[in-house]
Amino acid sequence: MPTLIDFRRRIRSVKNTQQITRAMKFVAAAKLRRSQEAVFAARPYAREMRHVLQSAISRIENPQHLLLARRQEERILLWLVTGDKGLCGAFNTNVIRKGLEFAREHAEQKLDVIAAGKKGRDALRKRKASLVAEYVNISGKVEFSHAKEISGKVIEAYSAGEIDAVYAIYNEFKSVLAQRLIVEKLLPIEQAELRSPEPAAIVDYIYEQPAAEILNSLLPRHVEAQVFRVLLESAAAEHAARMTAMDSATNNAAELIDSITLHMNKVRQASITREIIEIVSGAASTA
Repeated sequence: MPTLIDFRRRIRSVKNTQQITRAMKFVAAAKLRRSQEAVFAARPYAREMRHVLQSAISRIENPQHLLLARRQEERILLWLVTGDKGLCGAFNTNVIRKGLEFAREHAEQKLDVIAAGKKGRDALRKRKASLVAEYVNISGKVEFSHAKEISGKVIEAYSAGEIDAVYAIYNEFKSVLAQRLIVEKLLPIEQAELRSPEPAAIVDYIYEQPAAEILNSLLPRHVEAQVFRVLLESAAAEHAARMTAMDSATNNAAELIDSITLHMNKVRQASITREIIEIVSGAASTA
């Protein structure tokens, strides 16, 4: 049976863990604030880029570009976006599980994978997946150069006909308590969606160059903007998930301390009662 010293040692250990989880919660909260600002700043740019594309493509009867070309999906490139660290609940597990489910659904096609994040990379390595590229240690500080490098590799492979479609699986930031798992098709760019503009996208732009020339210049930048947005969304969702997980861990530690303290007090009371009984019994036997 544990002694009072064992209980006190256990309480001290849980308190030390609680201090660590509380500190990690505050660190994640600070990083989340910066990531939120970056996401909210990137969304309007991506939205306006889409509006310009919708305006340009509406002026072209039959646009021709390699990024618009649709082919039968026999070779697929999957971009799996996870975090570099754990302790963020089911954030990484959900993305990896969805990626494996995607691989099973496309078992008949040739599937290559680009891994962004150590957790996804390690999981794919264990399962002997066909990794064509990996990008680690970028979720802590997402920069546009990362997006440009990834999008450049994707655009080059698609333009060369090495792959027929590009999909991204990531967590989209919705709120501090909620992230939405997204499977998004990056390439080819769907003309149907661009030809049905939103009401806010109907703007009468004045073009100096031909609309086809502007469209050809904007399409690669559109892919870069989408890749950058995905990285920002995933980073913000990761910090939010970690902050929530560490908050839950801190609260659980407090409940565990209360439970151990209550048990320790019961054991101590039982020990005191037993000693009193022994003293009374000894005094009664000598009387």
